[in-house]
Amino acid sequence: MENAHFFRDKLASGKTVVGTCITFIDATVTEALTRTLDFVWIDMEHNPLSLERVQGHIMATKGTETTPLVRVPANDPVLIKPVLDIGAAGVIVPLVKTADDVRLAVAACRYPPEGVRGFGPRRPAGYGARGGPEYCQAANQAIITIVQIEQAEALDNLKQILTVPGLTSIVVGPNDLAASLGYTGQPRHPEVLRAIDGVIAKAREAKVPMGIAVGDDPDLLVEWADKGVNWLAMAADFALLIRSASQLAARVRERPRAKG
Repeated sequence: MENAHFFRDKLASGKTVVGTCITFIDATVTEALTRTLDFVWIDMEHNPLSLERVQGHIMATKGTETTPLVRVPANDPVLIKPVLDIGAAGVIVPLVKTADDVRLAVAACRYPPEGVRGFGPRRPAGYGARGGPEYCQAANQAIITIVQIEQAEALDNLKQILTVPGLTSIVVGPNDLAASLGYTGQPRHPEVLRAIDGVIAKAREAKVPMGIAVGDDPDLLVEWADKGVNWLAMAADFALLIRSASQLAARVRERPRAKG
C-alpha cells in the first residue's frame, strides 16, 4: 500500500508509466527490475503464483518507487482481500463486463462503509502498529483499483464503467478483447484497433487513466503512448529475458569474422 502514491503521482504528472508482468516465482526478479520500472504487474490469473510468492514480490518493492499491482484470478472479494492484506498497492481485476462488476471490485478493495473488505491487514498495518478509523480511511484512499477491458460487453458498457466512484484506472487486454470480438489471435486486426481507439477516447473524456498490456516491440509501445495510453505493461519477465538474450546472441553470431 505504501507505494501506491508513486503510481498515482506519476499518472497525474502526465508521465508515461511503464512496467512488466511478473510470472517467475523468484522475487529477486522483481527486486532487480525495481531499478528500471514504475510498476510490476504480479500475475495470479495465468501463472502458478501462491500468496506466499506474491508477498515476496511485493516485499521486493519495499523502499523503492516501484508500485506492486496484483492481477487476481477473478472478480471475487474472497480472492482480493488476502492480496491487499499482504501489502499489494492495488489489484487488476480481469473480465469485467458491467458497471456492477466494477462496483463489486471497488467495494472489495475498501473497508466499510465504502466497501465490504474485512479487516485483517498484517504488513500494511505495520504488524499491528497502525489501525483504527484513520488507518481504514487512509487505506480506502490509497488502494488502486484497476479493471480490465477485454470483453465486447465491456465496450458496450464502457461509459457507465468509467463513472463508477473509486475506479482508479482501466487497462485493455488486446488478445482477449480480440477473441471476444471474433478475431482470436489477431490483436492488431483493424476492428480490434478501432475498438481500442474508442476506449482511449472515452477514457480521456472521462478523465480516467488508461493502460494497455502489450508485447515488447518498442515501436508499438511508443505508438500506444503517442495515442494517449497513460501506462504500459511491457510484455512479461520471461519475454524481456528472451528478447535481450536473443538480441545479444544474434549480435555476436552475426558479427563480421576476422580472416584467419
